[in-house]
Amino acid sequence: MDRFSFLNAAHTAYFAELYDQYLQNPDSIEPSWRSFFQGFDFANEFANPTEELGNVTIDNSNLSEKIEKEIRVIQLIEAYRTNGHLFSKTNPVRDRRTFSPSLAIENFHLSSTDLTTVFQSSTLVNKTAITLGELIQLLEKLFCQSLAFEYKYIRDPKATQWIESKINAMTDEVSSERKKIILEKLNEAVSFENFLHTKYVGQKRFSLEGNEAVVPAFDLLIEDAAQVGVEQVVLGMAHRGRLNILANVFDKPTKNIFSEFDGKDYADEDHFDGDVKYHLGITTHKTTRAGKAININLVPNPSHLETVGAVVEGITRSKQDRLYTNEPKKVLPIIVHGDAAVAGQGLVYEVAQMVNLDGYKTQGTIHVVINNQVGFTTNYTDSRSATYCTDIAKLTASPVIHVNADDAEAVVKALTFALEYRMEFGLDVYIDVLGYRKYGHNEGDEPRFTQPKLYKTLAKHKNVRDIYGAKLAEQGVIASTYVKEIEEAYKAKLDENLNASRAEELTVITPFMQDEWVGFNKANRTKMLEKINTAVDKKILTDIAKVVTELPTDKKFISKIQKLINDRKVMYFDTNKLDWAMGEMLAYGSLLTEGYNVRISGQDVERGTFSHRHAVVKVDESEEEVVLLDHIPNKKGNFNAFNSLLSEYGVVGFDYGYALASPKTLTIWEAQFGDFSNGAQIMIDQYISAAEDKWNSQNGLVFLMPHGYENQGAEHSSARMERYLQLCSQQNMFVADCTTPANFFHLLRRQMLTDYRKPLMVFTPKSLLRHPEAISGVEEFASGTFQEVIDDVHVHAADVKTVVFCTGKFYYDLKAERESLGRNDVALVRIEQLFPLAIDQLQAVIAKYSNTNDYVWAQEEPKNMGAYGYMLMNFDLVKLRLASSPAYSAPAAGSYTRSKKRHAATIAKVFDKNL
Repeated sequence: MDRFSFLNAAHTAYFAELYDQYLQNPDSIEPSWRSFFQGFDFANEFANPTEELGNVTIDNSNLSEKIEKEIRVIQLIEAYRTNGHLFSKTNPVRDRRTFSPSLAIENFHLSSTDLTTVFQSSTLVNKTAITLGELIQLLEKLFCQSLAFEYKYIRDPKATQWIESKINAMTDEVSSERKKIILEKLNEAVSFENFLHTKYVGQKRFSLEGNEAVVPAFDLLIEDAAQVGVEQVVLGMAHRGRLNILANVFDKPTKNIFSEFDGKDYADEDHFDGDVKYHLGITTHKTTRAGKAININLVPNPSHLETVGAVVEGITRSKQDRLYTNEPKKVLPIIVHGDAAVAGQGLVYEVAQMVNLDGYKTQGTIHVVINNQVGFTTNYTDSRSATYCTDIAKLTASPVIHVNADDAEAVVKALTFALEYRMEFGLDVYIDVLGYRKYGHNEGDEPRFTQPKLYKTLAKHKNVRDIYGAKLAEQGVIASTYVKEIEEAYKAKLDENLNASRAEELTVITPFMQDEWVGFNKANRTKMLEKINTAVDKKILTDIAKVVTELPTDKKFISKIQKLINDRKVMYFDTNKLDWAMGEMLAYGSLLTEGYNVRISGQDVERGTFSHRHAVVKVDESEEEVVLLDHIPNKKGNFNAFNSLLSEYGVVGFDYGYALASPKTLTIWEAQFGDFSNGAQIMIDQYISAAEDKWNSQNGLVFLMPHGYENQGAEHSSARMERYLQLCSQQNMFVADCTTPANFFHLLRRQMLTDYRKPLMVFTPKSLLRHPEAISGVEEFASGTFQEVIDDVHVHAADVKTVVFCTGKFYYDLKAERESLGRNDVALVRIEQLFPLAIDQLQAVIAKYSNTNDYVWAQEEPKNMGAYGYMLMNFDLVKLRLASSPAYSAPAAGSYTRSKKRHAATIAKVFDKNL
């Protein structure tokens, strides 16, 4: 008896649907059917009439021929879904590479005699059953034309089924009204570039020509987003096409753009030096054609192409946390990439890994690659090993749509798909817009040096507006003269704005995201040195202390945690000797009671690298998280601590963006060790130290960088303070190296209580976290302010012959040596804030020691590192004698013995000027 005769009676449409479901998710179907399909696939793979799989034998010769053909057709459909993108017409200017095997029906054991046969399997992509010939035409239209999809690696069957339903609908016609909008925005994009090319010959603008279709696509994306409830868009992109997007999507007045092209000076002289026009950002309050209000933000960025992506995610998450806690999808992040950059920059990977992490996720990002198929002068074949520049999408199982930039409707459809997918699943999606670059890397380059063949082709290639205009005229949507009419009208408007621009003397730059910064002012160096009352009423401190020194009695914790929390209780209520961690907890708690939020992120920040913080403690058996700061009385703000992924560049960029959108949140990034910040150097150089000067953007991000020489080798001793001090200018950031818990407490509080924001770089301790002398009494928290300079209270001024200026942990080493030597003629003055230097306070200290003729700068870092170079440039009050080790290539010796010897030699120099 034929064990599979039942198949002959099966309804083929049901059979096709079941097999398709098996292909999507084998575990979702009944086991016996799953065994059958596994056997069929196994037999098909090895092309034998009979094969054994477990205890199931499949005899293909006895299968109904009709059902076998239906399976072959399903496999054909699945092949188009999986590999159709490899055979698509998505490249407007190059021939595709060839791939094998092809999608020819012979590869699926079908032949030309089957082309007229109607197959029920075709209902997987069509509403009704159609012939194989009609099915192939449909599959070619769906998967191998201007739009091509990659998604079969997605493991969620709901997502793949949703995607396939959307693909099946891609053949739906675009309305005439929408077509006209697309054409009008294409005209603006093309005409804008042509206008600049004729009016500003040879000036760099990094034109969009070759990918102008993204302008109508972004315009309609914003329209559609507003319709589905999005209220804020945060877009980041590199310089390619930015001016066009500013003008024709973000409605930046072209008059202002022309002023920037003319190189006029800026109206703001004190706090703003400006940047090139294609780096600037903007915030626009837009009303869509349907009357919906939406806030759209284009983030300023440097030439480091992918850096802005991390910032976009941070801004987005900040807005979601602050404005849309229960509806985070109302803020939509969009990142525009270049093809060479998205494939080549490691930051893209770091940001991609944030997609599903609690501290960093943003409910899905739309990634748009402006793919001009060349990186600077490098061909795509030399810029990546992957098939596509978007293969990073597979990391997060994000769908990719490849689209021909010459097909404007297809580009719009791709971004519409991306929006719908993001709103449905809260996940990332990538759009690869394959176009070209009309000129070289910039308008002064000669592209034929490196791509002569390509640029011969491009010389004859029509722009997308003319291609689309001809198509609409052929369809009868517009008159043949329509394109010329709208082109002349737009150019006349540009001419009018150019004349108006040239009547003005100065360029005015509007600050980015100004709504978030209402009530905040700019601060110069004088204002940065003004004293701020950061004291907190002792009763409030006591109320906070009661909470953060008591673990819940109904939960069990490991004994070490119990002891640590009990010790905090003793230090506050009994000994009055508070350590660094307790001072930090009091700073956070006090800010929370005053309505500020606190966010701290970085590697191991919940516990702290050196096991000092324990802002989040875990219940012993369940690992339930307990955050004691969440339970302080009268709490008005939110506290969050997030252990980050093992990333510096990406996480610092994220946290910078977060602080940029939330000036009333104390946003902290902590390096696991201070030198880990090296990995984020681009963010430090291009954003943190320079953004206020370049873009008028304030930011209050706090860096905590453990620093100190504990004889542990070259790595992790130095946070490279010389690099930060070298970046300091007139008024761009604070740099501090505190020695007491109370001073750190006041420093953190000052960061929030000012009416301005500056980045704060803090060199935090390691050994001082538990040093018996690095303590403060409760009164020191309840009174006073941050001390930029701490004078020596252990000596009499009249006895002092040597004044030593130092910073950070080295003070305690010098103090111990002074006590050992009994040298009461040496004063140790701590500079707690290195930038800006409190010159007035330092002058007063120097004047106090009138019998002194020996002034020392002492540091544990080698001569060519640490703060010495900075002090030479900025401390001209007295001539300083240096006490340090000689210049070295590495921050410290690897040998414990050698390190101790060098450290002792440096200390000896402090107390003996003849050494």
